[in-house]
Amino acid sequence: MITLPVYKEFDTAQGLAETLAVKIASRLQDAIDARGSASLVVSGGSTPLKLFAQLSRQLIDWQDVFITLADERWVAPEHADSNERLVREHLLVRRAAKAKFRSLKNIYSVVDEGVGMTEEVLSNLPRPFDVVVLGMGNDGHTASLFPCSEQLEEGLTTERTCLAVHPTTAPHGRLSLSLKALLDSRQIYLHLHGEPKREVLQQVLKSIDANEMPIRAVLNQRQTPVDVYWSQA
Repeated sequence: MITLPVYKEFDTAQGLAETLAVKIASRLQDAIDARGSASLVVSGGSTPLKLFAQLSRQLIDWQDVFITLADERWVAPEHADSNERLVREHLLVRRAAKAKFRSLKNIYSVVDEGVGMTEEVLSNLPRPFDVVVLGMGNDGHTASLFPCSEQLEEGLTTERTCLAVHPTTAPHGRLSLSLKALLDSRQIYLHLHGEPKREVLQQVLKSIDANEMPIRAVLNQRQTPVDVYWSQA
C-alpha cells in the first residue's frame, strides 16, 4: 500500500490549472530569488495544456527559468507527436517566451545514439530541479518509464540522467529522464485529469510493485515531496 501525503481534488481542469500555475510560479520565483535561476521539468500530452496556458501568464522572472521535458518521442520538433511542439506552442508564449528551453531531441536520427548529447545538455540545468510536473498513463507509466519496455529496470536503477526507451505499446522510440533524475528535484507534482485516471491511481496505491506500474517508484519514496493534483472535468 502507498499513502499519498498530499492529494488535491478540483471540479474542473481549469480550476486546477489556475491553482497549480500560481504554486509553480511561486516556487520558481523563490528559487530565482535564492539562487539566481530556476529549473522546471514538464510533461507532454494533452493534460497539461491548460496548465501551460496559465503558467505562461505568471509574472515572474522567466528569463532566469530553464525548462525541459520529462520525456520526448524521438521525432522532429515540428512533428504532431512532439512534446517539444506542445511546449513551444502553449508554454513558451506570452511572458514565458523569455524562458530558456532545453530540447531533449537532437541531431541524431536514432534515440540510442542521441542519449549522450542530451545528457550533456541537461547537465547545464540548475539541479536539483526546482519543479517537476509528471503525468501518468493508464498503464501506470510516467515520463517514458513504461512497464512494457525492456528498458524499465534501467530507467528505475541507472545513475544516468536519461536513457533511450522503446515501448512496445506506444509509438516511436523515446528519450526519458531516469527515476534518479526525476527525484533529483525539490518538488514533484503529479497532474491527473478525469475519472479513469483516478481509478488508475487507486490501483497504483494498492501495491508498491514499480515494475507493474512505474509511477509507484515516484509515489513510494520520501526523498522528494510529491503532491497529486486531480480534476474531475
